[in-house]
Amino acid sequence: MFWVLFAIVAWVAGLSLNVWLARQRPSRWAALAAPIVFGLTLIAVWEGVVHGFDINQVLLPAPSVIAARIATSLDILWIDFVQTVIKGALSGYIIGCGAAFLTALAIDRFPFLQRGLLPVGNFVAALPIIGMAPIMVMWFGFGWQSKAAIVVVMVFFPMLVNTVQGLQASDAMQRDLMRTYAAGYWRTLLKLRLPAAMPFVFNGLKIGTTLALIGAIVAEFFGSPVLGMGFRISTSVGQLALDLVWAEIVVAAIAGSAFYGIMALIEGRVTFWHPSQRT
Repeated sequence: MFWVLFAIVAWVAGLSLNVWLARQRPSRWAALAAPIVFGLTLIAVWEGVVHGFDINQVLLPAPSVIAARIATSLDILWIDFVQTVIKGALSGYIIGCGAAFLTALAIDRFPFLQRGLLPVGNFVAALPIIGMAPIMVMWFGFGWQSKAAIVVVMVFFPMLVNTVQGLQASDAMQRDLMRTYAAGYWRTLLKLRLPAAMPFVFNGLKIGTTLALIGAIVAEFFGSPVLGMGFRISTSVGQLALDLVWAEIVVAAIAGSAFYGIMALIEGRVTFWHPSQRT
């Protein structure tokens, strides 16, 4: 009974605090406090519901059990983090986004490429990851290279489409003004069109942060050495070690949120002039 009352009180207190924060003048601290309060409320309710209704820990471990498992498995979680996030997701993300950006510049410079490359990119983006992962493992082996290849395929098309769209964001009057200053293609690109495209480019980069992590983890289900988040999740489920599975999920969620947050911070510094960044 205590835990049920604890969950109810935590939910009411968290809801009341979030309502109070929503009524405050918009500020950076309020924007940060609201999701933190909401997340802590969900964790408290989760803890209360699991203990209050005596839910089997195999079905749904309590947050305290997951936290204890994280504390006792830091070495395993760190090895899996390096293998999946640093080697697989981050390397594939950099290669895929960089290649998409350069391809978008080529498409912009030579418009006939748009009619040929964009349909091919759309076709590749529609390929299911569960079909591509075994093929990539056969091509690049069981190491992180095959996971990075999957990530490249997943992030390439969103980045390409956003960058191509962004390079067309400047209007005709602005481009005509640059021509009156005798600016050629490359000067116009650097001084006008690339800055105007930055909000679109960062949209592609932010979308790619989540796709990269998902792709690297799922790809490890189809072939991996004895380490990595996907490998650990698949083997731990078979062993009914659900606390370790949830520990890996928590680490992946934190890594993905941090990755997205870093890109959002960089976007705020680069595109400070854009209306979306004004407070």
